[in-house]
Amino acid sequence: MLTEQEVSKAWQQLFRGKELNKETFRKAEELLENLRLESPLRHRLENELKELRKLHRAAV
Repeated sequence: MLTEQEVSKAWQQLFRGKELNKETFRKAEELLENLRLESPLRHRLENELKELRKLHRAAV
């Protein structure tokens, strides 16, 4: 299990200048699984992931 700091860093690296695709979203979901359900970071990243998916669908 990763710490919140490790998840945050990996999240930034995952989305920094990279193309959004199924694999990117799968990896993001795996990162979220490392966080407690009640974690504020998890809630923030879940919302961010929702927005990224919306943007991706609109661009395709």
